[in-house]
Amino acid sequence: MSHHFLAMLHRMRYISRWSLMRNTQSENIQEHSLQVAMIAHALAEIRNRQLAGPRPPVDATQVVLLALYHDAAEILTGDMPTPVKYANPAIRDAYKAVETVAAEKLLSLLPDGLEPAYRPLLLPDISEPQIAEAVRLVKAADRISAYIKCMDEEKAGNTEFRQAGETVRKKLDAVAGALPEVAWFMRELLPSFALSLDDLS
Repeated sequence: MSHHFLAMLHRMRYISRWSLMRNTQSENIQEHSLQVAMIAHALAEIRNRQLAGPRPPVDATQVVLLALYHDAAEILTGDMPTPVKYANPAIRDAYKAVETVAAEKLLSLLPDGLEPAYRPLLLPDISEPQIAEAVRLVKAADRISAYIKCMDEEKAGNTEFRQAGETVRKKLDAVAGALPEVAWFMRELLPSFALSLDDLS
């Protein structure tokens, strides 16, 4: 019997992000998920190594895995634009329910013996404090990734992303107030994303 889970994940590359906006360069959820995983890993390591203190450390491996799969349900639902998804609580809650059904469908494509390994990644139990904290870092990384996309588009002369960038930056500033690792990332690492290749060399 064939099990189609990984073949379905392979189709992440066909799901475009920012579909309501003119893009100079398209972005799909597969490449987005890799960037979110790298940023989330950096946030975890910044917390554990640069800002070690009274807060408990996070499991960096768990953070990376949650980031890799954070948009997996969108293979079946597509990427709903943020202004639509959060237009009102009814739409937000309905879409969350649809995402849960989609995640369950993906999990059903696994052999029974592997399903328990993937369930916590597609449907994390945020009632557990350690998992909730890891999910917070993934959400912060997701927002940073969105801001970098806005930076890239504006750098390419696309003013379509200017307002989105301002909105995402305000949200990031609020997140940075609660998560010092996000503030550290924005201060020490984010400015480099605005540089040219020559400037980075």
